[in-house]
Amino acid sequence: MEIVVVGPEGAADFAKYWQAKSLPFIGLPDPTHSVLKLYGQEINLFKFGRMPAQVLIGKTGVARFVHYGHAMQDIPANDEILTLADEINSTDSA
Repeated sequence: MEIVVVGPEGAADFAKYWQAKSLPFIGLPDPTHSVLKLYGQEINLFKFGRMPAQVLIGKTGVARFVHYGHAMQDIPANDEILTLADEINSTDSA
């Protein structure tokens, strides 16, 4: 299993944030928002920009779980996402 976080910042700002927080997973800067658009992440200017979105992609490259948040607090718990990822990983391996 690989965790990749995509953010709308440029490469320099993204790298600076990643290093400052010592994050243990892959970060992908997406300043042109091409990945974010591909997965349909919502932009809501009344709620200060991009709404949270989580997408779990199986080994075959198919999106197996998608959650689009309606507010910045609308994010599944890490334990829930990791459990789903483990289930998807074991299903895709079978």
